[in-house]
Amino acid sequence: MTPVKARKRTRRSLTALAGAAALAAASLGLWAATGAAATAQTAGLPAPDHVVVVMLENHAYSQVVGSSGAPYLNSLKAGGADLTQSFGLTHPSEPNYYMLFSGSNQGRTDDSCVPVGSMSAPNLASELIAAGQTWASYNEGLPTQGSTTCSSGKYAQKHNPWFGFSNVPTDTARTMAQFPSDYSTLPKVSFVIPDLCNDMHDCSVGTGDTWVKNKLSGYAEWAKTHNSMLVVTFDEDNRLSGNRIPTLFYGAHVTPGSSSGTTYNHYNILRTLEDLAGLSSHAGNAAAASDVTGIWN
Repeated sequence: MTPVKARKRTRRSLTALAGAAALAAASLGLWAATGAAATAQTAGLPAPDHVVVVMLENHAYSQVVGSSGAPYLNSLKAGGADLTQSFGLTHPSEPNYYMLFSGSNQGRTDDSCVPVGSMSAPNLASELIAAGQTWASYNEGLPTQGSTTCSSGKYAQKHNPWFGFSNVPTDTARTMAQFPSDYSTLPKVSFVIPDLCNDMHDCSVGTGDTWVKNKLSGYAEWAKTHNSMLVVTFDEDNRLSGNRIPTLFYGAHVTPGSSSGTTYNHYNILRTLEDLAGLSSHAGNAAAASDVTGIWN
């Protein structure tokens, strides 16, 4: 082979290699941009930009759904999806929060204040953080961002399982005053925890219903047109209805007026939140749980 031909072949080889590298880089960038969506779609779910979960307290399905005392929550039902056979897993409150957040009660069987950072098991927040996603909780009555106090006025740490985990930064626990007015700045997934009155624990269904409307109706309406979602659920029932609780989905990709009669519990909700976020890992018993289906458009 002449030196000229050798140089031409070398140039062609280098050009081909450069093209292949560029294609690989483009493919990697496309996966980085759409990987979460692809994972969620593989699970048969949408891939929302933001999901806000509101936890309320100690009321049975029949005490809320169809009740004249809860006009706003029933408007979410009418415009969204109703899981008619959704169940808490135990009593009292605290272990249910841990089950929904981490797929296990983590040994919690009462409502006592948990030592901060005493657990390291995988959970929704740690999975989001490990995947490069964003997480926060918004806690009414929390004295300051990241405060680890057990109680303050109507605030109770027993409803905030994230404080129990060493793999969840305490500063991701924010006050309700820090819930943004620019909803596009919300984390990928966030939890909203009202205080002991506004979560219906100490006060009426109507009180909690009005609080959710006042604090989150703006987000709920925004979510419908901004690829986002609101989830409302309860920790447990009133101990009189087999632990059947209200669970509602509202926003983009949720079929208005839809319902599912499939039996679901906190592990199913956790699994669904993980898959909506495009996570490949599943905490505790969520790994064996099925996703919520039949409500997506």
